[in-house]
Amino acid sequence: MKNWDFEKPILELEQKIQELKHFSEDKHVDLSAEIKELNKKLKELYKKTYSQLTPWQKVQIARHPQRPTTLDYIELIMTEFLPLHGDRLFRDDKALITGFAKLEGKKVAVIGHQKGKDVNENVQRNFGCAHPEGYRKAMRIMTLADRFSIPIICFIDTPGAYPGIGAEERGQAQAIAENIRDMFALKVPIIVVIIGEGGSGGALGIGIGDKVMIMEYAYYSVISPEGCAAILWKDAARKEDAAKVLKLTAPELLNNGLVDKIISEPQGGAHKDPAKTAEFLKKELIEQIEEISKIPPEDRISLRYKKYRKVGVFAE
Repeated sequence: MKNWDFEKPILELEQKIQELKHFSEDKHVDLSAEIKELNKKLKELYKKTYSQLTPWQKVQIARHPQRPTTLDYIELIMTEFLPLHGDRLFRDDKALITGFAKLEGKKVAVIGHQKGKDVNENVQRNFGCAHPEGYRKAMRIMTLADRFSIPIICFIDTPGAYPGIGAEERGQAQAIAENIRDMFALKVPIIVVIIGEGGSGGALGIGIGDKVMIMEYAYYSVISPEGCAAILWKDAARKEDAAKVLKLTAPELLNNGLVDKIISEPQGGAHKDPAKTAEFLKKELIEQIEEISKIPPEDRISLRYKKYRKVGVFAE
């Protein structure tokens, strides 16, 4: 499992605890008091370390290769998932998962970016960077859900839409723009959750919702820190400075009105305990769908429009 410099003191203490446990078992020596004290220190160290994370460190956590993905959450919190493929125009895009499932026995449509867990799968799924056919597929499924009055859940986890020549030739910008426009007109409840990376138009292509939530260590930004640094300072190495000025962390996004709620993660991040993270997520999804479903469709569309018209307003 990948680790970072800021985790070194934690890892060293965890290793020491494990060594004491093994020594205690092998030599039949009671070290329970010492182990208990070290576990207490470990808990305090976790709390201190993760309460002082920089924006760049949170970006690193959001990009962790073992962080739960869309398919992980579907498996952990939903049942009867039926994947649907293709945009009926070009091909299926494996960077975007679409289909229908049941959440606590109720039907939902699921749309989500999908990264890989290893190099081969990442290549197959294009590192979660969708092509225009992916966004057209997503809109096809959302339109179908709207026709049958099925709530929509969108999981965002992408560094951005694929910027290659082929994607541009097939209308990348147009596909994203059309999705943004058409999602405003859908009558069913739409819940958006940023589960990892929320990068640029790639995120916005499935990012219009009645409620937008974000995982505690996810980020949401108009551009990646590296891209921002390369443009502003002509130096991608200044990514830490860029992460700071972009205001891309969950608390900053909530403060600026760009997200509606932060979903807690287990100690150390979602990758430390995917099952527990999924429990937190499931609870919020059920509550939000129930709440939004009580609003009449026409009022829901109006509120959704007003919600996004307020973005960027600091004074009136």
